[in-house]
Parts: sequence; C-alpha cells; structure tokens
Amino acid sequence: MTTSGISRRAWLKQSAVTAGGIVTALALPGTTTATPAFGMQPYKGQYHLLERYHVAPADMENLKARLLANENPWGPSKKAVAAIAEAASKGNRYVYKSCLKMIEIVAQKEGVAPENILLAPGSTDVLEKVAFSLCRKGGNVISADPSYMSLVNTATSIGATWKNIPLRTDYAHDLTAMAGAVDADTKLVYICNPNNPTGTLTPIEEIRTFCRKVATNTPVFIDEAYLELLDNPDSQTAVGLVKEGYDVIISRTFSKIHGMAGLRIGYMIAKPERVKMIQELVRTEMGISITSLEGALASMKDTEFQLYTRTNNKKNREYVFEELTKARLNPIPSYTSFILFPIQMPVQEMMSKMLEKGVGIRGYDIHGKPYARVSMGTMDELKLFVKTLNQIVS
Repeated sequence: MTTSGISRRAWLKQSAVTAGGIVTALALPGTTTATPAFGMQPYKGQYHLLERYHVAPADMENLKARLLANENPWGPSKKAVAAIAEAASKGNRYVYKSCLKMIEIVAQKEGVAPENILLAPGSTDVLEKVAFSLCRKGGNVISADPSYMSLVNTATSIGATWKNIPLRTDYAHDLTAMAGAVDADTKLVYICNPNNPTGTLTPIEEIRTFCRKVATNTPVFIDEAYLELLDNPDSQTAVGLVKEGYDVIISRTFSKIHGMAGLRIGYMIAKPERVKMIQELVRTEMGISITSLEGALASMKDTEFQLYTRTNNKKNREYVFEELTKARLNPIPSYTSFILFPIQMPVQEMMSKMLEKGVGIRGYDIHGKPYARVSMGTMDELKLFVKTLNQIVS
C-alpha cells in the first residue's frame, strides 16, 4: 500500500483510466478536435495549472538529483567558461561594443537584419517586457492552458485579462480555437512551442498558417526556449514569419541547450517596430553582463557542445520515458528537457517523499489533478530518480 492509502494495483488501474485519453490522443496526430487534453474549460478567468517547487532555495543546493528547473546538467561549455573568465577583466566597461557584436552574429544566424534583434538577460525578460509594452492599457492575452505563465502573469498583473484555451487531445495548441478567440481587445497571442509543462510540439506548418491569418492585425509571440533541443530545430522555427513581414515575436534563450541558465542571456526576433517598442521603454541590454555576452558568443561557436547536449538529453529522456512507461505512469511524450506524467497521490506528498531521498522534481495541479514533471539530469541523477520513484509507488 502507498502511504496515501491507495494500493499499487488500484493506482495503476486508476492511472490507466485517467490517462487513457492520452494514449488515444497521441495516436491521432494532426487532430483538430477542440476536446481539452486535461478536461479543462476555457475562459475560466484563473489558471488551471498551479505549479509548485516545494523546495526551499537553501535545499536546492543540497539535492542529490536536481531535476526540477529544466536546467542543462552539462553546461556551460568549456569554451564558454573560458570566455567568461577572460571577460571578467573587462567588467569595468559597459557592454555596448559586445552587444553590437552579438546582435550582428545572432542576426546572421537567424537570417534577419540586426534591426530585428533585441538582446535581453534571458527570454523571461523578453516575455515580461513584451507584456508590459503591449498590455499597459488593458486588453486581453490569449494562450494555451496549460502553458508557461510568465507573460500571462505579467499581463494580468497590469490590468489585462487572459483567455485560456485548452490544449487539444494530442497536446498541441488548439490554434483554431485560439484564432476564434481573437477580438478587438486582444493585445497578444502567446504560443510556447515546444510547450512547457507538457513538453509537446505543435506542428510548424499549423503555426505558420495560424500566423499568416492572425499576425496581420494581432501580434503573435512564439516562445522557442526548447526548440534547439529538437533533432531538426531549423525546420521547426517560426523565424521565417518575421522575414515575411508578419507581426510575429520570437524568443530564444541560452538557458537550455547552452547551459547558461544562471548567466541570464537571451534574445528576441521581431519586426523593427516591435524592437523599438521595448527600447523606448527600457534599456534592455543594460541588464546583460559582459561575462554573459562573451560566454554566449563562445557557446554559439561551440557546436560540438550543443550536439553533445542535444544527444545526451534525448538519450536520457528516452531512458526516463521507458522507465515511467514500465511503471505504468503514462508519461506524455516530450520534445524537451523534461517529461510530465500523472501521479495518484497529492502533489505535496509526492514532492516531499522525493525530497526525503534528495531528489527534487516539480509538482503541478492541473485542473485539480496531480502531475509531476521531471527535468533531464545526468544519467546517475535520473537512475536515482527512477529508483526513488519506484520505491514510492510500489
């Protein structure tokens, strides 16, 4: 028996029932059904996903397996670290010259003009500043539910309202419903692709079709934080829509594939007027350190490290998915550096039991149902996670 009073057999039976829709839905790629993946209803006015760390900041440093923040366990690259160390001696100077250099390199990489690039201390900074710039006078923001909430939370905190559109049964964004929700008061549509916390991918052709319809009058923000972990990221990016002149905003980060989460650097790709929109409000580049800039420049050139991260992340993710499947916990197939799966005990109880063994994972309540999200770590960390999980659910 589990400590929550549910036998493993009953747990597995209940898990199979509650997640049966997951298996069915995933066998139907490309479906356009509006049936919500988590049984949620749109326009509730409150977020259906309550995310919790359940770990005090001091405890995070003492974890045996830190698998709760989608961090890259292998980074930064050695070349980035060397560049950071060398750049420290330039710490008495502002970043003007390095910013210009970085903008030129990023623009060349993305195939756009320097005027399309805005540097920032991480993509979260971009999310929040876009929300501030567009939602100061209210209006509404449209996004999937569940999804990453930084932009939405900022927008609603300054007076905007949120239209939450449930994911489809295949966990892709319901772009048909999102397009139908756009009205005269819509300030922005937000798409996180691949999506956090589900780890799922909405096909790029569907996104392109959506943006060519919607982004002529309404800005569409596409968060591509996890895109570079895909096997073929260039084929799945929406940057081409910016080149075509649509009002599309893309964010990228060095926190994931580059392993620079604590160094805080990212960038935005958008029409020049959107870049100026933010620059007129804040001096975004002033929040970036010279060390982060030089480290990012070096990391961009270190394609060997990027391949190493991508390869090992995929290998470890496949291992975790297989182990969760063996335990009949019905994980959701992921394209990212994390996996979401339903659990059959209260979130707090699950997180506490894992933490007792030195394993930190993330807990969520999604429409009143408990879920856990495990980030990819080293193989040793993940083996400890699997061992601990099996002890808890047995």
